[in-house]
Amino acid sequence: MTKAKLSFFQIWNMCFGFFGIQIGFGLQNANTSRIFQTLGVDVNDLAILWIAAPATGLLVQPIIGYFSDKTWGRLGRRRPYFFWGAILTTAALFVMPNSPTLWIAASALWIMDASINITMEPFRAFVGDNLPEEQRSTGYAMQSFFIGLGAVLASALPWMLTNWFNVANTAPAGQIPDAVRIAFYAGGAGLLLAVMWTVFTTKEYSPEQLAAFERADRADRLQDAAAELKRSDPSINAYGLLGFGGLLGGLALAALVWSLRLEKELYVLAGLLAAFGVAGVVGARLKRMGRTENGFSEVLEDTFLMPTTMRQLAVVQFFSWFGLFAMWIYTTPAVSAWHFHAVDATSKAYNEGADWVGVLFAVYNGVAALAALLIPTMVRLTNRRVSHAVCLTLGAAGLLSIPLIREPGLLWISMVGVGFAWSSILSAPYSILAGALPARKMGVYMGIFNFFIVIPQLLAATVLGLLLKTFFGGQAIYALVLGAASFAIAAIAVFAVTDPDEAPARA
Repeated sequence: MTKAKLSFFQIWNMCFGFFGIQIGFGLQNANTSRIFQTLGVDVNDLAILWIAAPATGLLVQPIIGYFSDKTWGRLGRRRPYFFWGAILTTAALFVMPNSPTLWIAASALWIMDASINITMEPFRAFVGDNLPEEQRSTGYAMQSFFIGLGAVLASALPWMLTNWFNVANTAPAGQIPDAVRIAFYAGGAGLLLAVMWTVFTTKEYSPEQLAAFERADRADRLQDAAAELKRSDPSINAYGLLGFGGLLGGLALAALVWSLRLEKELYVLAGLLAAFGVAGVVGARLKRMGRTENGFSEVLEDTFLMPTTMRQLAVVQFFSWFGLFAMWIYTTPAVSAWHFHAVDATSKAYNEGADWVGVLFAVYNGVAALAALLIPTMVRLTNRRVSHAVCLTLGAAGLLSIPLIREPGLLWISMVGVGFAWSSILSAPYSILAGALPARKMGVYMGIFNFFIVIPQLLAATVLGLLLKTFFGGQAIYALVLGAASFAIAAIAVFAVTDPDEAPARA
């Protein structure tokens, strides 16, 4: 019993919702710093305002993954989360550009990111559920294509409205320009329509069918995985040791920040470390009492029992996404200051720089869409690890070239390398990971894998501002240099990853 191969248009319909999701994500990435600065935030305080969103994602993704693994109803297994997440995201997109104050804008960002996570997390498992092994690379590449296409539209929307339709891209102090507001309205409508297209044109296999496919197609691999999990079953002491270690470490870091009067952003890291410790202590207590049949215990144990390939990919993901968040948070102030010589968010020069960043983001996303068509050929000529390492290296070169290219009109060259890295980051790790996961836990493991996207985002949001202020005179351009270094480390770490699909060839 095997999964049926899907036609090109069936895969197209299944992935089309990602086009809409990325419209929302692209508008958020390209315009959030601009909105915050318009509402009076200093460039050195930008990063801290991004913290609530990734912290929410850290909780939302594994929870949604866990529940979507156990959901089955009229809309299927994953599609109910697409449906309601899209509605909530659209509402947040309508609210954010109308924010009269900073706290409302920050709250809208938090709601938007949580809603995007509700919609996006099951999409990764959706491909793993519906496609046979030989079509999964195609499915994730199709997702990358739509991600690139959606982000092109989202990133360029304010620039297009200003230059093609004469919509104002400046506004009085404290007000969001009309070009940004209308872009968010159009993006919200596009997101809703695209996600609903996938919801109502795609069917899903039932949990019973997926279990039968897994028994038939992956029996040997599952036996090996079960043996590995049995050998590595975490003990009560392991939970307790890590729990108390995390709790004490968090408290010690908070005390250090207070006593040395360090940047307040570091309290966030201390809090996260302490929260991890509390989770470990609670998990140990529940395990000692034999009360492990609950979602909290299952997610915690699955985190301890991550497959080897997933642990290795976690390192790659961490450094890849740290580089991405450095770029997303700081490219607007960096380019506006370094290339347009403007730091006042209400000035014409600054808004011209911000609009140009939107175009540059559209370029790298357009390149990513095209790269999604080329990367499968790179994989066939080498393998997924080598292809991913090459793309990450191109991304590092792209970010490093931004401060070296002084002519703004030539910055599109930098975005070519970034586009290849972005396309590969969105497909290669998931394609490798899907082959190492049991189908019944595909959702929760994809959610746990999101930790290694969210943790570097939180780290970037808490320490990048401090690093820039301490070592680089508050110049945002150097955040992009740090991002380039992070991409380079990720490229090296790829070669330590074990790809399950390469194993037979080595045997």
